[in-house]
Amino acid sequence: MSTLTKQDTFSPLLEAATDNFNEQRTLGKESFLSQGLPAVKEEEYKFTQISRKLEKEISDFQSAKPIELTKELVDQSIYEGFEGNVLVFNNGHFIPELSDLPEGVEISSITKKEDLNLGSIAKPEKDTFAALNLASFQDGAFISVPKKTQITAPILLLSFFKANFGQVVQPRIWIESGDFAEVTFIEQSVLLGEEIVFANKVVEIKGGLNTKINYYRLQNEGKQFIEVSNIETDIHQDSQFSAVTISLSGNLVRNNLNLNILGSNSVGNMYGIYLLNGKTHVDNHTNVDHTVPHAESNELYKGILADHSRGVFNGKIFVRQDAQKTNAFQQNNNILLSEDAVINTKPQLEIWADDVKCSHGCTTGQLDEEALFYLQARGIDKMQAKGLLLYAFAGEVLEHIETESFQAYCTNLVQERLGSKF
Repeated sequence: MSTLTKQDTFSPLLEAATDNFNEQRTLGKESFLSQGLPAVKEEEYKFTQISRKLEKEISDFQSAKPIELTKELVDQSIYEGFEGNVLVFNNGHFIPELSDLPEGVEISSITKKEDLNLGSIAKPEKDTFAALNLASFQDGAFISVPKKTQITAPILLLSFFKANFGQVVQPRIWIESGDFAEVTFIEQSVLLGEEIVFANKVVEIKGGLNTKINYYRLQNEGKQFIEVSNIETDIHQDSQFSAVTISLSGNLVRNNLNLNILGSNSVGNMYGIYLLNGKTHVDNHTNVDHTVPHAESNELYKGILADHSRGVFNGKIFVRQDAQKTNAFQQNNNILLSEDAVINTKPQLEIWADDVKCSHGCTTGQLDEEALFYLQARGIDKMQAKGLLLYAFAGEVLEHIETESFQAYCTNLVQERLGSKF
């Protein structure tokens, strides 16, 4: 029998301190205890054995405390070329004194807020790790962009992680945007030390009318990082939400990205690229829920897998009965560079309306040998030709990053990876 029992193993996390969210914490605890950790054959996690991984790698489930951070370390960790405001997180705790707060935006520790309906977007009953976070998170950030406020410079969410063996970090962020507001967030994480860290993150994003929200993520923490994230967004009429996720390294990474389209003439975009080698495992689960007519969603995920790496893509699009005139696109393309690399892909459509334009598909293969031969015939060596073809494949996703400095930084990372013995 597994030693990873709900009652014993997780009790240090579930015994949360009293704060403004007792009702939500109780709901999260009850939901987590009723669901438990994903079983081996559970459909949503059948290709990602997170329970086994945690049992093997984590010895004692305790919340990691903040570590000592300096302004110098923060400045050194910001990606090259960034210009904007920085919000610093220390093992999930928001650190305002090391942050550069943007003018006109309300930002505070999430535990200082009252009457905040946590779990109303990322509902705990939808995912057991979202429930665990709601029951036991220690701190995080509340971010509110006022009506008609346009934040032209990006806001960098810079997170530092360091924990002793067997500790857990559970960041939680609430973002709300007023009507006619515009804002871009960039997620960057830094793993300090050599110990395994389990990060269980929840981000809830509440858009207003005619808002534009960009949310970009870079996952490059290294082989000691185990992560489960639940990012869920509500968008309303005439609004646009765009997410780009770049996954380059990690031990086991599970990304749950959910988009609820609640207003007509709105557009939701989800893009992702995962470049995996070694034994890295990345699982992207996406969900787009079209509930109203005259809305659009676009989804493109691409993967390049080498060595013994493993990728998972499970994308779902729901078109409800009232969501006539929906235009929804979903595509997942993969290149395997090794006989030992594995991809499990499952694009899905569930349509209840009859006047829609929806498509989905997936491809898995190897590099085009004819294209490779064509480049070599023109004097390009095989390694360089291979890198050019792979970058052309990956670049389609990177083009959707509107922040030039972040696009350039990620492009360099991808080119370096593809130019090596990847």
